[in-house]
Amino acid sequence: MNRLSGLSLPVRPSVCLFCRAQTFLSVSLLQKGGQAVRTVATGRLRRKASRMTLSEDVARTSLKPRRSDRDKAGPFASMNQTKARIRDDPRSRSPAALRRSRQSEETATKTESPLYKALKMQTTLSPISYGRRTAIKAKIAEITSFDQFALLPVVRHSIFSQALPGIADAVPTPIQRLAIPRLLEEPPAKKPSTTTDDDEPQYAQYLLAAETGSGKTLAYLVPLVDAVKRQEAVDKEIELRKEEEKIRERAENVKNQVFDIAPEVPPESNAARPRAIILVPTAELVAQIGAKVKAFSHTVKYKSGVIASTLTPRRIKSTLFNPAGIDILVSTPHLLASIAKTDPYVLSRVSHLVLDEADSLLDRSFLPTTTEVISKVAPSLQKLILCSATIPRSLDNQLRKLYPDIRRLTTPNLHAIPRRVQLGVVDIQKDPYRGNRNLACADVIWSIGKAGDTEASVPYLDNNKVKKIIVFVNEREEAEEVADFLKSKGIEAHSLSRDSSARKQEEILAEFTDPATPPTAEEIMLSKKRSREDRDIPFVMPDQKNRAPERRLADTKVLVTTDIASRGIDTLAVKTVILYHVPHTTIDFIHRLGRLGRMGKRGRAVVLVGKKDRKDVVKEVREGMFRGQALI
Repeated sequence: MNRLSGLSLPVRPSVCLFCRAQTFLSVSLLQKGGQAVRTVATGRLRRKASRMTLSEDVARTSLKPRRSDRDKAGPFASMNQTKARIRDDPRSRSPAALRRSRQSEETATKTESPLYKALKMQTTLSPISYGRRTAIKAKIAEITSFDQFALLPVVRHSIFSQALPGIADAVPTPIQRLAIPRLLEEPPAKKPSTTTDDDEPQYAQYLLAAETGSGKTLAYLVPLVDAVKRQEAVDKEIELRKEEEKIRERAENVKNQVFDIAPEVPPESNAARPRAIILVPTAELVAQIGAKVKAFSHTVKYKSGVIASTLTPRRIKSTLFNPAGIDILVSTPHLLASIAKTDPYVLSRVSHLVLDEADSLLDRSFLPTTTEVISKVAPSLQKLILCSATIPRSLDNQLRKLYPDIRRLTTPNLHAIPRRVQLGVVDIQKDPYRGNRNLACADVIWSIGKAGDTEASVPYLDNNKVKKIIVFVNEREEAEEVADFLKSKGIEAHSLSRDSSARKQEEILAEFTDPATPPTAEEIMLSKKRSREDRDIPFVMPDQKNRAPERRLADTKVLVTTDIASRGIDTLAVKTVILYHVPHTTIDFIHRLGRLGRMGKRGRAVVLVGKKDRKDVVKEVREGMFRGQALI
């Protein structure tokens, strides 16, 4: 036994040196009072939860069982509940969760509801109930002749001699039966300014809405001419009374021997003071409507004029500031507004203002200028007439704000494409086109040009057998490209867009909008010669000629254009329309296909459908056309 610091430990020679060092360390710690031993023991006891330790649930406001506790209790732990676990305040959902739920609801509506329309194209148009359409149809059935309208005899005679020449049994169209009697009514007397709001219009407002090719221009032009002639008669009576008063005053002055007579005041000039103004969005429509207005003046005898940006400044000045005066003026809003800024006297006598193609003149691009013109003519204005082939929702909302009391004159077939127009579909993804849209367009034109035409004759056109085709594209950059490709395939094609010069636009549109111009003898002989040459093309061996003769499609003219030619242009000579692209909206469908079926003529349209085009949209339009229903 060795004594080490008062302790006797047995010595075992078999213990290693490492064990001896540990034994020596533990013995040294015991010598210091056993404090380290107590610390180790206390640490072992702290591992167990003490009764005096606070619970983790002290900070909780409610002692409801946790989800983890319910899960540990087993699958049947929540069955014996005496109270429903309903939160006092519902937990708010995150914006992302709300967005996901909204998208899922929209998807379910699109897939489940049969009322869903592809691309919601019909939402761009204002709806009109079929009950209202039926009521209007029964109302206009009583009118069967122009003689039932309270028109001046000279105006009624000019309808048959100038507006509708060569048509013996001409009857009013639905929009003419609706509009002419309403527009012939006397305008309501203006209310005193002391009892009315300054912003409230003091003139009558009308909206004329009818399908394309239904005679809307004649519907507002006939009452306009009638009002001008009636007002002219009233002005003559007023002038006669003034002359009589002047003569009476002179006689009294001579009787009283008054020699200091005041100088005579020159009569008020009517130069640059039109009675009626017709506003249209494009210069092409200015020329077309101006021709119809001038045709009436041959028999009714009034002064009319047209001004557009395509005319020279000298011609505009001579037309507007003619010393003889002017009664009806046709212009564009921007040009008229610019003239009115320098000479406000121009709009001082306007009693009738017509906005043709009102859906364009009241959109975002034209609205500031159009409202400026309306505000300047408001003091003397009696009637404001809006005319359009469609009523978009944007126009409907705008009218509810500006003119809540406007009288809406709509036809039963509004927003409908006539059933006499046939719509065909060509899938360009199939053989032999394989996605080549240009090739499909050229092939369709060749098929139409070579096919026989059994349609009833149009004056001077079927004698020459010249077929007129319009190809509509969505982008104006593609108009020139498509026209060049068609030319390379032997088709006589012209492009028309905003980039075309004014003279070129006038020349091209004249071929597609003027069916009453007879061809010259030279043109007829040249056309026959070309057709014989195309039929009798000889077969030339490659060794006889370096290049084979080019094929050319005779007696067919094609116009490749954008929507510049889809609104208001009277294309009676056109029987075929090709939609190079699927239109974006139903409004474009109505206006483009509206170039056909005018004045009861038949027409055919072909739409080219590609891989990325919406075939369901085309299907809905075809079904609506087949049933004769409106697209909304």
